[in-house]
Amino acid sequence: MVKKVRLAVFASGTGTNFQALNDAIIQRNLNAEIVRLVVDHSKAGVLNLAKVFGVPTTTIIYSHYLDKTAAEQAIIDQLESDQVDGILLAGYMRILTPLLINRYLGKIINLHPAMLPSFPGRHSILDAFEAGVDKTGVTVHFVDNGIDTGEIIAQEVVPIKKDDTLEQLETRIHHVEHVLYPNTLEKLLKEGVFLK
Repeated sequence: MVKKVRLAVFASGTGTNFQALNDAIIQRNLNAEIVRLVVDHSKAGVLNLAKVFGVPTTTIIYSHYLDKTAAEQAIIDQLESDQVDGILLAGYMRILTPLLINRYLGKIINLHPAMLPSFPGRHSILDAFEAGVDKTGVTVHFVDNGIDTGEIIAQEVVPIKKDDTLEQLETRIHHVEHVLYPNTLEKLLKEGVFLK
């Protein structure tokens, strides 16, 4: 029997991408399982989804630690205990330190709601909307020690219509995320990225 890839998902929000990833793993019978959800605040809506799916959770309140490195060492300790092979960032609103990145280098994947290298950072949908461009998109990329600078794995364009509201654009981007991220995960699993 082939070893299932053990994944951790890091999230800060409602968990729509966590659900899309988990659903894809189950429905497509992918050779993976989400063995840990890491969140950075106790009110993250994704915690409720984790209960539904039976995924163990870890809440790391960064202010409870001496510094960010200490908080991330606690995360690493948990991930090593869980024997995690790879990390999927799904709306995790923290910049990871080199300690965590280097421990899992080449095995941390991020979903970014823009066509990188355009519009990196936290407010990318708003930035693209206000820039007056006619398209933006979604990027899945490896995480390196820069901010949204890692190698691009997959991208999909999302048009910005002249009469769009920010909310309409956000909705279309999220729909693309919910398809692109699971499809990219499936590709990476077939390529054995997390087990190298």
